[in-house]
Amino acid sequence: MPATARLTRQFFDRPVLAVARELIGATLLVNGVGGRIVEVEAYHQTEPAAHSYRGLTPRTAVMFGPPGHAYVYRSYGLHWCLNFVCEPAGSAAAVLIRAIEPLEGFAAMHKRRAGIDDPRLLCAGPGRLCEAMGVTVAQNGLPLDRAPFDLRARHDKPQIVTGPRIGITKAVEKPWRFGLKGSRYLSKPFK
Repeated sequence: MPATARLTRQFFDRPVLAVARELIGATLLVNGVGGRIVEVEAYHQTEPAAHSYRGLTPRTAVMFGPPGHAYVYRSYGLHWCLNFVCEPAGSAAAVLIRAIEPLEGFAAMHKRRAGIDDPRLLCAGPGRLCEAMGVTVAQNGLPLDRAPFDLRARHDKPQIVTGPRIGITKAVEKPWRFGLKGSRYLSKPFK
């Protein structure tokens, strides 16, 4: 992978939709395991699909905090999901990392996702990528510009596709899902 600048917390102190688009093509490693971000979704307190929509709770406290921190939650009691908190404190906006193209730490990913041989399925979906990368609630609230995270700016300007978010029942009309055009590593194709 080409060497690129580390993303700082200031990168995330901007509108969530701008950050979401600029994360496509960035590199995300957790303890040296990860790859290129190919799919994300944006969420903001002002819309009912966001966890923060109903206000501050112990679960969503990180979303209301300063930008540039990880918000990790359990989905349906089964899978961890990794989000990056954006916008100034109190805004309660975050970007869900939906899929990456695996590039580093294949042995660890295969061990954690036993039985998955196809690299396209290792990190295609928020639960899968958290399992493959070893992300759990232990990373909730941690700053994204320090270990165990290594988050690097994209080295080129990729073609980005947009569409509705997946697996929600509210605010489904918002085209707040972003992906790397033509990627084979998406959780679900764009229409």
